[in-house]
Amino acid sequence: MKITESWLREWVNPDLDTEALSHQLTMLGHEVDGIEYEGSGIADIVIAEVAEVTRHPDADKLSLCKVNDGSGELVDVVCGAPNVVRGMKTPFAKPGVTLPNGMKLRKAKIRGVVSNGMLCSAIELALGDESDGIMSLPQDAEIGSSLVDFLELPDAIIDLDLTPNRGDCFSVLGIARDVSALTGAELKETSVAAVAATIKDTHPVALVEPAGCPRFAGRVIRGINVSAESPIWMTERLRRAGLRAISPVVDITNFVMLELGQPLHAYDLGLLQGPIKPRLAKSGEKVTLLDEKDVELNDDTLIITDDSGPIGIAGIMGGLSTAVTDKTTDVFFEAAYWPQGFMAGRARAYGMHTDASMRFERGVDPAGQARAIERATQLLLKIAGGDAGPLVDETANEHLPVRANISLRKDRLTRLLGLKVDDEEVEQILTRLTMKVEATEGGWIVTAPSHRFDIAIEADLIEEVARIHGYDSIPETTAFSQAPLETVTESKVDNELAAATLIARDYQEVVTYSFIDTAANTAFTGSESELVLSNPISSEMSVMRASLWPGLVAAAAANNARQQDRIRLFENSKSFHGKLGEHTEVVRIAGLACGPARPEQWGIPTEAVDFFDVKSDVEALLSLANDVGDCRFVAAEHPALQPGQTAEIVRNDEVIGVIGKLHPKLAKNYDLKRAAFLFELDAAKTLATNAPVAASISKFPAIRRDIAVIVDDEVSADELVNAVAATSPELIQGVRIFDIYKGAGIEAGRKSVAIGLILQETSRTLTDDDADLAMAAAVKKLQDQFAAVLRD
Repeated sequence: MKITESWLREWVNPDLDTEALSHQLTMLGHEVDGIEYEGSGIADIVIAEVAEVTRHPDADKLSLCKVNDGSGELVDVVCGAPNVVRGMKTPFAKPGVTLPNGMKLRKAKIRGVVSNGMLCSAIELALGDESDGIMSLPQDAEIGSSLVDFLELPDAIIDLDLTPNRGDCFSVLGIARDVSALTGAELKETSVAAVAATIKDTHPVALVEPAGCPRFAGRVIRGINVSAESPIWMTERLRRAGLRAISPVVDITNFVMLELGQPLHAYDLGLLQGPIKPRLAKSGEKVTLLDEKDVELNDDTLIITDDSGPIGIAGIMGGLSTAVTDKTTDVFFEAAYWPQGFMAGRARAYGMHTDASMRFERGVDPAGQARAIERATQLLLKIAGGDAGPLVDETANEHLPVRANISLRKDRLTRLLGLKVDDEEVEQILTRLTMKVEATEGGWIVTAPSHRFDIAIEADLIEEVARIHGYDSIPETTAFSQAPLETVTESKVDNELAAATLIARDYQEVVTYSFIDTAANTAFTGSESELVLSNPISSEMSVMRASLWPGLVAAAAANNARQQDRIRLFENSKSFHGKLGEHTEVVRIAGLACGPARPEQWGIPTEAVDFFDVKSDVEALLSLANDVGDCRFVAAEHPALQPGQTAEIVRNDEVIGVIGKLHPKLAKNYDLKRAAFLFELDAAKTLATNAPVAASISKFPAIRRDIAVIVDDEVSADELVNAVAATSPELIQGVRIFDIYKGAGIEAGRKSVAIGLILQETSRTLTDDDADLAMAAAVKKLQDQFAAVLRD
């Protein structure tokens, strides 16, 4: 909201300059977004009258003007403004004057005619962003006088970023109240003297929907002067606040809204048909608004009607059928109270946002309607004349909000603020905020005024004390607490290190819902969950997940549908098992890889990710806590994985996870076109570790011996490695499979496996005899256990 400093100082005038005042407004909670200064650099601009206007002989769009600037002689000026006319008064800049844009004026010959200065537009004087030509000033402006004096410049326009809960501050009066409470400067009397009725005319109002409109104030004013114009002081204040002057009646409603915070509306009395009846709209009703747009109304929208039907949307915009025009002589002013509950979101439902709707959505003073009507009446009678009827204030008191008494405890105030505020200061602060304060033994009983609808609980009062006392006056206190060092254990690798490892291998971490669809949970786990939510968000989120895979696969499908071909996701979260009342939660690390194994590049061909790519990622996790050789990948079956490409991950004879290719049926259900490989690990069992034990490194050389054996296809590499390692554990330091061959020379159903043995002793150098004995033992073991045939 924009507010001018001069207007604010009419209500409260603290001993602060502009910058200090702006700082105090920010400290009050009304953040100042910016300050714009008007009137700087135009002190030499004077008011002049255009005495004569003729066409320029050599330019159709230029005029030759003789201007009376009060010097006693007419000045010749060439003007290009389309609105220049004889008799108008306008700002005049003489040669030698420097305009706000930096341009210094001088005598100039324009198309052969000398111009001795310039008639100025608002843009050229930095007094607005729009202009249809030169500024037109009222006829009562004194020729030769200073423009800044006439417009009461310079002035500062303060742009405030108000919080939504302070609807009372969307007005000059609201800001003035807070400034007065903070600085102690006297606040101008807020009441408005009643205007005596000179006629008895009224217009009937019926509160047929009292909950939606518990107060409706109005007044008839007849015989206003249609040729009257809004005074310059009013149009200037509206302009500086960001509103355009239209006509005296409309300008007055806008002026009172900005000044007092109560939106008003003016009807052409002659166009009203029967009583005004605020009510809820009926589905299908339509109204044409002031912006000439036809709107179909929703049944939760408050509208204003007469016998002809809807004539406006309550608190948002009036209707075109009863709008005032330049021919209106009889007016009916309206100031109503529309509760926030009936206004919230209504303007947005129609794609609208008006000054009135913004204030009603945030709340207006339910006791300020009559005051606003009186102020508007004063202004209209002063500007346009006329006769005013009596004020009509229809009220349904049972539906008006009542401010409850709030207890403020001294100890609570001290505890929340962290300092002791003197009792006398607390009472003064609350009193300056126009609250009723009654002292009690342990604190105060406080009643907020009608305009402070944001004050509802004790914490609100404490916030008010802190605001006015000054946030910057509250001392900074350093809190002390014991922070005992946690025991550092080497029995577990941190989950964050596991996540960092996967990220380093090009995975991206995701967070998915713990609530999933029953069918999805069953498809991925093979059993129905007993952890069913009693009040699920939706049917697709009705059970607690027993696996992290459903969320990962759904995320992969969503990315795949958006043309992401290479997908590598992981999640570090909980799965849920058991039944209600006896459930268990297991932290798991799950991952999914789909698409190319590596990002596309020219150096290597594109290959799809496979089982062994994901296995290497899992082994990287396992290596954080174990020697990977302690873990085995054992062929298995899983309801969510494809047979033949599934393995359980076993550590010390305990299953700690599973890995494999997503089952084709599930891939089809999720519309995944590429093969997806998954893994899921029990985080606690996977990352459990022991303190490392140092071992000496042999200073004697190692010997390598290779053998090739033919075994059945069913014999796994893991079985071969374990059998060979067990034959001479004191000599065999490592067993490596470096080749597997099937094809010519090998009968069907068999394969040739090449095995390398690494032999080493810690106390001596091994001989060929030692190596031969170890080789012989290994071959015999393979022959006995797997019917292996030594390949030449």
